[in-house]
Amino acid sequence: MNRLKNIDIAFLPMNLPYTMTPQMVADAAKAFEPKILYPYHYGQTNPQMLVNLLKASKGIEVRIRRMR
Repeated sequence: MNRLKNIDIAFLPMNLPYTMTPQMVADAAKAFEPKILYPYHYGQTNPQMLVNLLKASKGIEVRIRRMR
């Protein structure tokens, strides 16, 4: 992931047991620094946890799409 550059929008899965934890998603996003990050498959995981983990990362905007 460190080789990825100039990513405008990234979609990363976030929910255990089959995808990443909020911390893992935050670490991945920090590795390639997308301008916009949409977490998906977050199911029972609170997406605000990811927002909080990336608050200090300038340049990464986390967008949450609420499920209806």
